[in-house]
Amino acid sequence: MARMTLPEKIAQIRAAWAGKGDMIDGLTFVPAKASAAFPDSIGHVTRPSDKRGVPGITGAAGGTAARWRTPKETVEFINALQKWALEDTRLGIPILLHEESLHGYMATEATMFPQAIALAGAFDADLMRRVQSVIAREVRARGVPYVLSPVVDIVRDPRWGRIEETFGEDPYLVAELGVAAVEGLQGPGKFERLGPGKVFATLKHMTGHGQPESGNNVAPAQLGERELREFFFPPFREVVRRTSIGAVMPSYNEIDGVPSHANTWLLGEVLRGEWGFDGIIASDYGGVHELATLHHVARDEAEAAHMALLAGVDSELPEGQAFRTLAAQVEAGTVPVELIDRACARMLTFKFRAGLFENPYGDWNVTRTITGNAEARALALEAARKSLCLLTNRDAALPLDPAKMGRVAVIGPNHAIARLGGYSSIPKQTTSLIEGLKQIAPGADFVTAQGVFITKSEDRSADLIELADREQNLRLIDEAVALARTADTIVLAIGDTEQTSREGFAKNHLGDRTDIDIVGEQNELVDALAALGKPLIVCAINGRPPSWPNVVAKAGAVLECWYPGQEGGVAMAEALLGKLNPGAKLPVTVVRNSGQVPYFNDRKPSSRRGYLFDDASALFPFGHGLSYTSFEISEPRVPTARVAAGQPVEVSVDVTNTGNRAGDEVVQLYVGLPYRSVTTPIIALKGFERVTLAPGERRTLRFTLEPRHLSIWNREMQEVVEPGPVTVSVGNSSANLKQAEFTLA
Repeated sequence: MARMTLPEKIAQIRAAWAGKGDMIDGLTFVPAKASAAFPDSIGHVTRPSDKRGVPGITGAAGGTAARWRTPKETVEFINALQKWALEDTRLGIPILLHEESLHGYMATEATMFPQAIALAGAFDADLMRRVQSVIAREVRARGVPYVLSPVVDIVRDPRWGRIEETFGEDPYLVAELGVAAVEGLQGPGKFERLGPGKVFATLKHMTGHGQPESGNNVAPAQLGERELREFFFPPFREVVRRTSIGAVMPSYNEIDGVPSHANTWLLGEVLRGEWGFDGIIASDYGGVHELATLHHVARDEAEAAHMALLAGVDSELPEGQAFRTLAAQVEAGTVPVELIDRACARMLTFKFRAGLFENPYGDWNVTRTITGNAEARALALEAARKSLCLLTNRDAALPLDPAKMGRVAVIGPNHAIARLGGYSSIPKQTTSLIEGLKQIAPGADFVTAQGVFITKSEDRSADLIELADREQNLRLIDEAVALARTADTIVLAIGDTEQTSREGFAKNHLGDRTDIDIVGEQNELVDALAALGKPLIVCAINGRPPSWPNVVAKAGAVLECWYPGQEGGVAMAEALLGKLNPGAKLPVTVVRNSGQVPYFNDRKPSSRRGYLFDDASALFPFGHGLSYTSFEISEPRVPTARVAAGQPVEVSVDVTNTGNRAGDEVVQLYVGLPYRSVTTPIIALKGFERVTLAPGERRTLRFTLEPRHLSIWNREMQEVVEPGPVTVSVGNSSANLKQAEFTLA
């Protein structure tokens, strides 16, 4: 750094996205154009798989194939860019590049796994680790060492369009899956340098993002420090404690009047101070200049840049438009150069740790071998299988028996399209529900109908979203009913599109909703088909939790599929036809209507008194999920009635498959800590394990409760283990538990 000029230092903490257009001719990188446009080099390039980048953050969550370079074009662009940086710039500093990878590398031909909320429902940390490892190698092969994933916000509001991007509502579940995701992307434990095929991860979004005011994206999070420390901080802190997490991204929202991108307490005292985080803090797209344009705590971009640097933001994404004011501010004496040096040093350290100074290049031979290959596709299918959650199954409506089901009418707006969800690209192949059914049961009699359309278009990057034409849908419902009359069984695929649940990142690009039931004429389609009196099976293909009371009341069975990824059609077909026994659970509570929001499993004792004229209970509780077999879970056992504070406690429990077919059960362990100095949740998840058991098989599971599982934040806001009773509950959902008790002395 002693050799660097001020503009060269500032270049390291800025980025180029739309600025890619200044360094290319067509899609070809031109060194002379780059040298002219970036005389002080480039520190960071945003999403090299984009052809040019786009203004602002439009299209951030995905788009059409026309937006992206091919894998080969991406490698060629990155390699030419890095060759220029090493050979044609004064200091030869390699360039940092990042990509999106929420549930797969968001670039052409990469493997698209089930959406994040679906992966969370698998309750399988090992699966998460393996999925993220495949994502990492597909990203790194193209020459990218850094991704903006995972999302470890806990989410408590289904109105929020980004709920699909999360691992759910529970701090413990989100923390464990967050750790697993980071280990898959980066490698396990603490380390100095990234290993081969690994990428640095980013924890998003610190914090409170998942409980915004009125369910609106980026709105204030009405949370006090205790709420943050008890519920919203733990996933971030646990990942920092157990991994070498490379980056953290502040959230767009404000907490207690302070936007996260300017929050020195949040990013400095807590993240770097209390927790010892030593990676980089990268802004969310536009998060720095929004200190001026959205929050109005800064008068202009210059003041916004100063605020963000003071708070500890090291890199402004996607373009560095506020940080471009820093040179003039340093020269004017309003910004100390030490703030620039601090951020620049962190960015350079990050590049060294990523191995860019040794080898910054992509490898086309590796890329074409591993991208979307058979191994990755098999893992995508395994993940889809493990993500399916059976919500209801009246009178054993599922599985269907191919020998007895007769003609099956496969109907609905999602029956013939592979819904991938937000932050997806175009994989090498996809399988829809009807394609999966025909593949699994080629001799069966399947007939199809659209039923309804949900929206007028399928362009997820469109700003204006319009529901499909009602008159057209009513005609389509009549056609579907006529077809269904000729069938013996009805399979109905309904839910969301990538337009009806998405990131609302601007006033002209909304994604949040007040009505959390299915939209358009889908309920009318359900009513018309249910009136026929035939077996009605619903496949919920959606990003939001299925707060669909009418559907639940009228369907014989509801299979929650979420967005199941590129191989989801096969997994759904296997589950419907009994070749697969669903075993996932709900990572969120499913409410009956938006009037119950927020509703979550780790509630305090004074909540849920009830309502006039409505049911206060959830439609489905956290952790719920049925099976085609049955399981018996014993009462938990603890070794002693009194335990010294600070000592670990082993809890054992037996789980037995009491049915007649193999299946998966997720045994969940919850803890209650009543009669402490502050109120505590009635139950709080502190352990889970997914097991596969043959008919009649029994297994003993052991969970270890450590002091961190039994700690609270007392009235002085100190984290302590207080003496008192401990209730230990185990079961297969938060609403079906058996208890034991011991006392902390």
